[in-house]
Amino acid sequence: MATKPIYLDHSATTPLDPKVLKAMQPYLTEVFGNPSSIHAFGQAARSAVDTVRKTVAEILECEANEIIFTSGGTESDNLALRGVMHNFKDGHLITTAVEHHAILYTAEALRKEGYEITILPVDEYGRVSVAQVEAAIKPNTKLISIMLANNEIGSLLPVREIGKMLEKKRERGEVTPLLHTDAVQGGGILNLDVGHLKVDLLSLSAHKFYGPKGVGILYVKNGVKLLPTQTGGGQEKGKRAGTENVAGIVGAAAALKLANSKREKEAARLTKLREELVNKILKEIPRSKLTGHATERLPGSASFIFYGVEGESILLRLDFEGIAASTGSACNSASLQPSHVLTAMQIPHEWKHGSLRLTLGRSTTSAQIQRVVKVLKKIVSDLRAISSVK
Repeated sequence: MATKPIYLDHSATTPLDPKVLKAMQPYLTEVFGNPSSIHAFGQAARSAVDTVRKTVAEILECEANEIIFTSGGTESDNLALRGVMHNFKDGHLITTAVEHHAILYTAEALRKEGYEITILPVDEYGRVSVAQVEAAIKPNTKLISIMLANNEIGSLLPVREIGKMLEKKRERGEVTPLLHTDAVQGGGILNLDVGHLKVDLLSLSAHKFYGPKGVGILYVKNGVKLLPTQTGGGQEKGKRAGTENVAGIVGAAAALKLANSKREKEAARLTKLREELVNKILKEIPRSKLTGHATERLPGSASFIFYGVEGESILLRLDFEGIAASTGSACNSASLQPSHVLTAMQIPHEWKHGSLRLTLGRSTTSAQIQRVVKVLKKIVSDLRAISSVK
């Protein structure tokens, strides 16, 4: 009997929850109207979008009119950065060297448009400090964009602490930049209360929390001026042109509500499994290291480097054994270049090519962890036996 496949790449994407699919189905067949149409078909679709917008707002602890639906996390990030910065002829943006490429490439494009960009270095855990961010603020700084959790190594960044620092400045009468967080990896598993996080903008992507692909969420605090990045109709209160993906939006809200309802319990379960995985790998596989912070990390994220082996070779062998994993971001998996995150952390060359990301989810069990470690131990041993790096 064939061994059942094991999926440990939940940071790349998650399967659509059957309950989410059930919520979406009527809007794929029966309630098919265009939400911009004034007839009954259109107004039924409009009502659905308005209702689930309130659902998302309740989870983020914000107003419904502060929620914009997009095509995904990448568009949400692009809209946040360009939408804010394009209000000014020039200006300064602060971000970090370990952000998702949706942020870094957008920042580079803004640099070419004449904006000033500061990309902060990170420590050995892939994190920045509040002091670093504060020191980088200039009179013309308009926006700070710091991810909530890193997609490759799982480290949590001090977004709330940065927000508190900005809040104290405002209390002293200072004018402060806006704060955006790419919270895509934290969707459904971390606290997304925007008041708690003290952010002005926040990005999410539904397929990271068992929702459909092609749907994103952007929180924009009331009072924040956001210029649209695409032109067309006046959908999403003029912030995002294009006919709404009604079924996808319904699915995104259903998935977020479902994930949030079990968030604390699932986070505790995943943390326990993650620690089991980390401890076994570090104990049983020589010359292996955990990347990212040991405790301040996503509950289900475990990332490693193995001396003297190629991460791509490990992945191929794992896949042959029916185990799905990643070397880093799925959005950049076709590149043979070492991870920009590990490079920013100054991981030595002979280590950083041997990266592996194992991300756990609802289907993960302790028995799976045990099998993965057993298989991985043999794979690394075999690859080292034929490696030129000793």
